[in-house]
Amino acid sequence: MTKETVLSNARIVLEDKIVEGSVLIRDGRIAGISESNSAIGEDFEGDYLIPGLVELHTDHLEAHYSPRPGVRWNKTAAIQAHDAQIVTSGITTVFDCLRMGSDEDGGFERGEMRDMADAIQAAEREDRLRAEHLIHLRCEVSADNVLDHFQDFEKDPYVRLVSLMDHAPGQRQFQTMDQYIFYYQKKRGLSDEAFARFVAKRQEESAKYATPHRDAISKVCAERGITIASHDDATLAHVDEAINYGVRLAEFPTSIDAAKASHGAGMSVLMGAPNIVRGKSHSGNIAARDLAELGVLDVLSSDYVPLSLLHAPFILADEVESISLPQAIAMVTATPAKTVSLNDRGRIAEGLRADLVRVRRDHGVPVTRSVWREGRRVA
Repeated sequence: MTKETVLSNARIVLEDKIVEGSVLIRDGRIAGISESNSAIGEDFEGDYLIPGLVELHTDHLEAHYSPRPGVRWNKTAAIQAHDAQIVTSGITTVFDCLRMGSDEDGGFERGEMRDMADAIQAAEREDRLRAEHLIHLRCEVSADNVLDHFQDFEKDPYVRLVSLMDHAPGQRQFQTMDQYIFYYQKKRGLSDEAFARFVAKRQEESAKYATPHRDAISKVCAERGITIASHDDATLAHVDEAINYGVRLAEFPTSIDAAKASHGAGMSVLMGAPNIVRGKSHSGNIAARDLAELGVLDVLSSDYVPLSLLHAPFILADEVESISLPQAIAMVTATPAKTVSLNDRGRIAEGLRADLVRVRRDHGVPVTRSVWREGRRVA
């Protein structure tokens, strides 16, 4: 039986403009867009209608699963809590980050993230989830056990994105020791002697493992058609390396030169939406707004605050003269979808999935009023 829904009296955010009118949903797809209002259907009262947000990099699930050091929550309960907050933030497609390889942030035992992925897929089969959940593997290439963890996902079709990371001192995010000292010596209360041993060990591991692990993981991704992301690129040499590995997504570049070079090479440059909302990076790196003003910011990620993915585009449209609201919304919808080859969503266009969000925003923080995933109302 054909099922139709009409959404009327909306400010519809298209790729290049905003129109007032109505949208027809039929059998989970967008069947029509009209610049006139319908007498039937849900009256939006002038609220915005935007595509469902596409989230490529979020650590939010991990915060629910391990809310305190040493604490592990019930996986299904953690997934449901995460999913509820994701959807009410307007996110209809989410790539849940799962850590591969133990590093000095702690990490997880082998099999733990495989169990989490199994729990996500079971929750989907049991109709517990409202957003679509896919998997982003965050591979710590300097960890000796990263390939063991990665092997657990060898045949998992939910894996659509893999990032290559190295958090060793002197690498990427930690080009200087100041931030590394803060993250690892001060937070862990290490003596100078213990910290020196710690640094030497991590540098030795990075020198030994990083390149062969990058080679092995990127080879598998190329064979399986999985999108590869670089992480925390700081130099032009890092960008050249990313190009050689076929990287399509440059996550959190830590210098303007690296961001410009990545964007110029055709990669989508991703920065954190919390960076936009706060006006600066929490780790002291470059401000995402600076990249936006330079025209080299392509994708936003909620990272650790789901609602920031809805909030940040409105801030950019308000405060950056060269960015319109449709352009800002594309950073959280069309561009991330295209980057990972999800070409059936991310835009309000006939024939695409009816992943849609009703948003009210007169000023300040926007409010999610309703959410549809494939035409089904989920919030």
